[in-house]
Amino acid sequence: MVQTEVGKSDEVALAIKAIAGVMNSEHVTGPYDVIVRAEAKSIDDLAKVVLAKVQTVKGITRTLTCPIVNL
Repeated sequence: MVQTEVGKSDEVALAIKAIAGVMNSEHVTGPYDVIVRAEAKSIDDLAKVVLAKVQTVKGITRTLTCPIVNL
């Protein structure tokens, strides 16, 4: 989940969507502006996508990562 600077959600969503490993990047309403779904083989690989690439996109003010687990 991504919070953006005011007026930057479209720009941020498009930039994130272009990152390898990102399956989807969409606008949402509420406390976050963009929701991102990313896939990776391991939690370490996911961290590399999220930390190294998504969080460097200009216009992002905050992120929250919620990994999906299979029980």
